[in-house]
Amino acid sequence: MLSFTIFNCWRFITEQEKKLDFSERIFFSGCQMCLIMIFALPSLDFKVSVFSATSKTVTLRWTRYSGATSYQITVKSQSEHVAFASFGPNTVMGSVTSLPPNVMYNFVVEAMSGSQKLSTASVESSTAPDMMEPILTVKSLDSTTLTVEFNLRNGVSHYIIRVENSNGFFREVAASSSPAEIESLAPYTEYSLSIMAVNTAGRSQPSIPVTGKTVLAPPQLSSSSTSNSSIVVSWDPVAHAVQYTVSICKLDSNTSMGVYNTSNTSLTFSGLDAGSLYVITCFAWDLERRKGDSSNIKQATRPRTPASVNVSVVMNGSVAGLLVSWEPDQEVYGPIEYNVMSDLNLMCKTTSSSCTLSVVGCGEVHTIQVTASNEAGPSYPSSPAVFITFPCPPESLALVESSEGNCTLTWKTVAHADSYMALIETAGSSVETCNTTSNNCTFHCPCGQTYLLSVLAFNHAGSSPQGQVLNYTTLVCCPEDVSVSAVSTDTLDIRWMPSRGAVLYETRATHSSEVILCNDTAPVCVLSGLSCDTAYSVVVIPCNDVSGCNLACKAHTKDTAPCMPNNVMLNPKNSSCVTVSWTANNKAANYTVSANGDDDKHICSTNKSSCDITDLSCGSTYEVSVEATSTAGPSLPSYSEFLETEPCCPVNLTVDQVTQAITNVSWSHAKGARLFIATLTSSRGHARCHTQDSHCLMGCITCSTNYTVTMEAISHNGRRSNCTYQGFSSSPCCQSGVKLYSTSSNSLRVYWRSTGSNHSSIAEMVGSNSNYNCTAAPGDNSCDFGSVQCGDVYHVVVAPLTQEGSKVQFCPERLYSVTCLGDNIGTVIYRGKRSVD
Repeated sequence: MLSFTIFNCWRFITEQEKKLDFSERIFFSGCQMCLIMIFALPSLDFKVSVFSATSKTVTLRWTRYSGATSYQITVKSQSEHVAFASFGPNTVMGSVTSLPPNVMYNFVVEAMSGSQKLSTASVESSTAPDMMEPILTVKSLDSTTLTVEFNLRNGVSHYIIRVENSNGFFREVAASSSPAEIESLAPYTEYSLSIMAVNTAGRSQPSIPVTGKTVLAPPQLSSSSTSNSSIVVSWDPVAHAVQYTVSICKLDSNTSMGVYNTSNTSLTFSGLDAGSLYVITCFAWDLERRKGDSSNIKQATRPRTPASVNVSVVMNGSVAGLLVSWEPDQEVYGPIEYNVMSDLNLMCKTTSSSCTLSVVGCGEVHTIQVTASNEAGPSYPSSPAVFITFPCPPESLALVESSEGNCTLTWKTVAHADSYMALIETAGSSVETCNTTSNNCTFHCPCGQTYLLSVLAFNHAGSSPQGQVLNYTTLVCCPEDVSVSAVSTDTLDIRWMPSRGAVLYETRATHSSEVILCNDTAPVCVLSGLSCDTAYSVVVIPCNDVSGCNLACKAHTKDTAPCMPNNVMLNPKNSSCVTVSWTANNKAANYTVSANGDDDKHICSTNKSSCDITDLSCGSTYEVSVEATSTAGPSLPSYSEFLETEPCCPVNLTVDQVTQAITNVSWSHAKGARLFIATLTSSRGHARCHTQDSHCLMGCITCSTNYTVTMEAISHNGRRSNCTYQGFSSSPCCQSGVKLYSTSSNSLRVYWRSTGSNHSSIAEMVGSNSNYNCTAAPGDNSCDFGSVQCGDVYHVVVAPLTQEGSKVQFCPERLYSVTCLGDNIGTVIYRGKRSVD
């Protein structure tokens, strides 16, 4: 039987009622319907919806329709009318009750005005399912989870399990099938559980409750490894627990290594493998002997102690470190970190089998231990490895130089050194080594050599670092090939080969208290201002800034050149010889006198203080000087004295007769002569000329006379040379009283005054058309010209012939006109004299 209920009441709006339109306020509480009619403005759009549904009741709501005086609800199920209800005009919500559960219905609401249907709206909805059967079983899956099993029902979308306890706990859990798990419960707690079925309309009533209880909570384990063979596990007491069960097994192994029951809250496992991972499981038992929820924890044992620790020195650039290595554990579980520590506060960490401790210094003694660590903790430290680093470099290097050319290098010994090696480096980059176990080393060290000396100390760890470097230069070498030569009376030239190591040379020349010094960097020195003809001790002292000066070099004795001769005097002996004398102040010297002329040079040598120079040339000026010579060399030449010899006589002199009374005297060049006086001397008189030229004319010459020819040559300084030449004979005298007259047979005769000369004569008659001559023997005073052509003017000359047969050229001409008388010579007319052209 269907029933309809209308409730009219006022109360506060619930969350569910907020779904209503703003103009409608409906309040619902529990399983009963309270219908509140709110007077609102009518709506022209008529709608209906399901407000709620239970297994037997469906509550509808609709909008108020304008003009409606009542609303009718018709309920149909599978096209059958199963219910009908009517409501007043102010009602907007109504319930239909006593419906069968879990059935789909069609609800139609009609807005009526009297019997007139104004509008219709419909909605479909089913009733909620009927109450479920009680839950079949409840089991505790773990301490916070219960598993429930129940019978399923058709037409249900899902299920809701309600969980409650006496402490006010309430929870509803949705489930889609059986069995279902209820999680997040409290351990060891009793719960009341009921179940409801849910479809689209809503849920059923809760089933009859059943009880279920969760088991004990799992122990909260904590563990640690106290050694590489043991593990300690502990937990907090579990409430209501009376006993605990603990088991252990190695990871990746299905075999348990032991199960232990205890009432304590801790347990120690021993005899385990080092560096291995174990799984420990624990659960509690309650008073009902129910096994509680279990928990497990993974715990690794500590790794094995590192073995075979080895230490060596490694270098990273100039930084030294200790490379520590060991034998790795190949079977260890998980990552292993190794911690290497030295008792000198050095430490390094690594995950490999070696590690470098840095920075280490020389002469250190390290005690080194290696510890392996994993998540369980560190292993026992390895056995201490004592390692001594390389020794420190030796200090206080010193070098002692001996006279034999050997040097001894010494140093202070250093701790932890087994041996030493001295490095002896020269400037040429060659390195000599000296190995020893003592603190000194001897080596050959030539003079003037620069050494870079260092010492390395050695032990099993290696060599010491580079330490003190001693820069030592041995005493400078004495110069070799020293040559001392005198370049003048007061100067010595000293030269030598450069000596190794020398940067400066001090050259000393000493004689008695006299000391002459010369400082220079070049291997040559010139000492000047010395005394002449003196023996000096010369020594070259090499020096440098490092080793100072070598004062043990050999001295060389050298005499300076002789002193210059003084007071040179010239004493001519003749025109080609002069005696030269001087003042000599030298101990032992030879003297050379030099006379340097214009074209020649003459010398004489002696060990005395005078010397004769001979064979001097005429007409020369000589510069005369004296030079002393000894084994030390030549002196400076003395001051010069000048010697002028007599001028030379002309080599060639010629006397040419110009006229019967005039001669021309000429001569060749005479060296050194500036003025000349030529003289012709005879018993009948003499002629002289004074000239600077090389010729002169002399008159007053007597014909047919023998003359003596002399000349005086005079130099610039008035020195004179008397020159004598071959005699000169003047030409024969010209005939005088010459006349020309005709003879018979067209001949002419020339006549002159007889002179008694022993010279032949020649007569010449020269006309314009023909010429005639005739010769007369000595003593004759005439000769004839035959077949003379008349009617011409003739030049007639009568001249004596020289002994060589040549005609005297300067006899006068006479001019005659020869007229014709018919074909014969007519009158001869004298027309006067004419000199020779």
